[in-house]
Amino acid sequence: MKVSAQYAATHLDDILTAVESGEEVRIDRPNKPGIRLVVDNAPIGSAAPQTGRRHLFGAGKGLVTVPTDEQWDAMKKELAADMLDGPFFPPEID
Repeated sequence: MKVSAQYAATHLDDILTAVESGEEVRIDRPNKPGIRLVVDNAPIGSAAPQTGRRHLFGAGKGLVTVPTDEQWDAMKKELAADMLDGPFFPPEID
């Protein structure tokens, strides 16, 4: 349900009842972002404050692998070979 700030100020008890029954209430104010009211069953202080952004911690878990020392050495040798003999620095022609 969407309500104005003026309506919310005069009907707070009705709005709280609607939210407690599972309805999401949005309070709109002129020239300002709206405010959403929803039920939060988490204990006080247990959740991090919401910033309006989704947290992506761990989003790439299992998708990124760190090369082993042997793989790093192989990549270094491959890069050195490309730089010395490959397209980066082609051999000089007399």
